[in-house]
Amino acid sequence: MARLDQTKTPFFDKIKAYGTSGTTALDVPGHKLGRLDSEFKSFLGENVFLLDANAPKGLDNLSKPKGVIKEAQELAADAFGAEHAYFLINGTSQGIITMIMTAVRAKEKIIIPRNVHKSAINGLILSGAMPIFMKPHMDSELGIANGINLSELRETIMENPDAKAVFVINPTYFGVTSNLKEIVKLAHEYGMLVLVDEAHGAHFGFSDKLPISAMEAGADMSACSIHKTVGSLTQTSILLTQGNLVDQNRVQSTLNILQSTSPSSIFMASLDSARSYMAVYGKEKLEKLIEMAEDTRKRINKLKGLRAITKEYIYNHKGYDYDETKIMVQVSDLGITGFDAYNILSQDCNIQMELAETHLILAVLSIGTTQEDLDKFVEGLKQLRKYKTDKQIRHKIRFTYPDTYERPREAYHAPKKYVRVEDALNEVAAENIMVYPPGIPLVIPGEIINEDILDDLAFYKSQGSTILSDTEDGYIKVVDKDNWIKYEGDLWN
Repeated sequence: MARLDQTKTPFFDKIKAYGTSGTTALDVPGHKLGRLDSEFKSFLGENVFLLDANAPKGLDNLSKPKGVIKEAQELAADAFGAEHAYFLINGTSQGIITMIMTAVRAKEKIIIPRNVHKSAINGLILSGAMPIFMKPHMDSELGIANGINLSELRETIMENPDAKAVFVINPTYFGVTSNLKEIVKLAHEYGMLVLVDEAHGAHFGFSDKLPISAMEAGADMSACSIHKTVGSLTQTSILLTQGNLVDQNRVQSTLNILQSTSPSSIFMASLDSARSYMAVYGKEKLEKLIEMAEDTRKRINKLKGLRAITKEYIYNHKGYDYDETKIMVQVSDLGITGFDAYNILSQDCNIQMELAETHLILAVLSIGTTQEDLDKFVEGLKQLRKYKTDKQIRHKIRFTYPDTYERPREAYHAPKKYVRVEDALNEVAAENIMVYPPGIPLVIPGEIINEDILDDLAFYKSQGSTILSDTEDGYIKVVDKDNWIKYEGDLWN
């Protein structure tokens, strides 16, 4: 329950006052509070430029906040139920990397599910930590990875009692959560920090009709994408911490390594404003949104060949809880893939889905979603039925992950070579390769490329998916094992 006056927006107010003060701008940025008459300015208007200042006197400094940024972050901590909050202007990726680098040093262990976002892998590379990967529960019917099994976590912790932290995804991209409260309890019994990727759950703490948030569950740190579900501008997120296991000085110093020394004041004002709006109106708005989403699922489930996934389905498939502001629709019974549906809805109906998988499409709703949006979604789904085929969509569901040859940091720094995809079997990957969205790597640095990985790459390419890697299409960057002399240094390498 918030204790501070959540109607306040101290940073937003201060930057507005500065931008409209008529100051003579002899500092950066070079547009000088919007005095360049460009096509960009004509489209956006002057006000956005008036908010775009660097660090003039009185506007505080994100690297060492003492004034209005500090006050805005304290309001955010209060609103999200944390002890400390840090504005992130480089997305939740920045927060995830910071959590890992704060909690785990080189060669120390971190227990982590294998279906993590690429930013977590980057955190492993930068920290040098040794991942102890856990296999998430797989939904064989939908072909998606869900949450952590508590008994498997207990077994993993007992096998690795020297691990420093447990990393949890709450929720998954598809909205499924684990029993976070029990996970925290178990990890804390062994003195391990709990780090939570809450990119898709920033709104949880504002409604008792949603799964509990990481802070409510007692987690030590969580990184939340305010832009995804709370309404701030893209690339703006927040890092939340609590408890005496977290070194706040290390958190701030790590953030200062990762963030720009010229953070966007527009982004910070956006965070300040979005936090206030959600704190004041979120409970009411979310309640209405959940009702609209439930009604939409019922309407979809009346359409032959389509199925909107319900909370009951999640419970029956070993999910602990489910974010009902997301709508998963299984389309494969129409004889089309989720990738087909994604493209049809975009091209024929001007509807942009969040992502597609083999059997389904995903819609991410927020308090900005309208009833008109959902009506158009249902009408678009009706149009999908024109594309029904007799094909059986049976792409193999992956229940395994590649074997690990070396920790990600070692593979990243090892000598490299480039091989054609068809020649990459049994090579050691030196890069993340993933489909985006969701950005969960098919293979990470240090893993051995097997036939399953090559099959998946071929499948996703055939579906027109965006495959992200460091190399040009048709090639994979791998470790040059013939020229690799492993560095046997001290703990910090």
